[in-house]
Amino acid sequence: MSQYKMQGNIYKFNLKESFNKLRSYCEKEGYKGWDPYDGLNSKVFKATPLKHWDLARLIWIQSFKRNPFNLRKLLLVPKEYNSMGIGLFLNGYIQLYKICLTGNIEFGTLEDLKDKIVELAELLIQLKSPNQKHSCWGYNFDWQARRLFLFPAYTPTVVATTFCASALFEAYAVIKEEKFLNEALSACEFVKNDLNRTPHKGGVIISYSPLNGNNTVFNASLLGAKLLSYGYHYSKNIEYKDLARKAVVSAINSQNKNGSWVYGLLPVQNWIDSFHTGFNLEALYYYQKFTSDDAFKENIKKGYDFYLANFFLENGIPKYYHNQIFPIDIHCPGQFLVTVSIFDEFNQCNELTQKVIAWTIENMQDEKGFFYYQIKKSLSSKISYMRWSNAFMFNALAIYLNFSQKSNE
Repeated sequence: MSQYKMQGNIYKFNLKESFNKLRSYCEKEGYKGWDPYDGLNSKVFKATPLKHWDLARLIWIQSFKRNPFNLRKLLLVPKEYNSMGIGLFLNGYIQLYKICLTGNIEFGTLEDLKDKIVELAELLIQLKSPNQKHSCWGYNFDWQARRLFLFPAYTPTVVATTFCASALFEAYAVIKEEKFLNEALSACEFVKNDLNRTPHKGGVIISYSPLNGNNTVFNASLLGAKLLSYGYHYSKNIEYKDLARKAVVSAINSQNKNGSWVYGLLPVQNWIDSFHTGFNLEALYYYQKFTSDDAFKENIKKGYDFYLANFFLENGIPKYYHNQIFPIDIHCPGQFLVTVSIFDEFNQCNELTQKVIAWTIENMQDEKGFFYYQIKKSLSSKISYMRWSNAFMFNALAIYLNFSQKSNE
């Protein structure tokens, strides 16, 4: 690991400077950008008959995703809004607004931050998946999941919908705009009525999308439970709570004895990784918080202990898998900041957190402000991806800055 910089036991970084550089970059780009999976948006590819062949689509996407050199300008992939990215930016600005409520105006005034929240919330509503009965969101590109599924652009998914609608719930909480609440509650109806449910171990797995067959992934199901828990908190609709609990029961009963979860039920999904584990823990936290159901607190603690013990090296390097470091994906430190901010009430993980932040800024933030996608053993991908890298880190850093503000009060 000698090729990666680390300050030893002295963590020389300026978190606010790092965040402001990222913020400036994203604002200058107007929150539009590329994505690891947007290869099928290529105007060149769309002009060929290859677009009708599943294997060709898969190879094309992977050639963009895995290539350390950015092919998008050459092959005419436009920079666009991504709904999940906008949801992450929205939630990040809400964190800054909460900081400002304490009297700290270093990230903007209440008026300016409120304007930004309204702007992004309205944009997010405009980006909803078209021709759907309920509010829901998908990605701005076609993408091929192995050779199993083709997801046309804007196909709604529980992951994108949860990130977007949760941000709208949070926007309503600070702005009190009823429109935001109604859109978020409509998204809960999408999860309840439009997604499939597969019985599993005494509960259900909520499907990733309304398409048939994509019903084996625990983090997607738990994110659906997270959104339903938000909905229950604001509406007291018992159907939301009941369905959320069924998804939680299924995941809890599928938890390994050491506290971990595999990604999904299929043989090709039998891995254990960092940021999806973080998604699971975050979803379980919000289920417990909003429903006051603490029946699973020991399982949550076991999962959190496994997470801290298995996904971070002593010098702060965030591992991708529990038993393998590479590729070091920006989601891993990003989700860590979110997870530790909601679980580490007494700042007990402060030393580890400082190490992870220091390593990530030193090794994964470009001098222009954006964050890299992945660090690999050989050629790393330092392409700027707006949703995957920048929006994710914008939200994560803002959440941690808000957490740090509260910890220091």
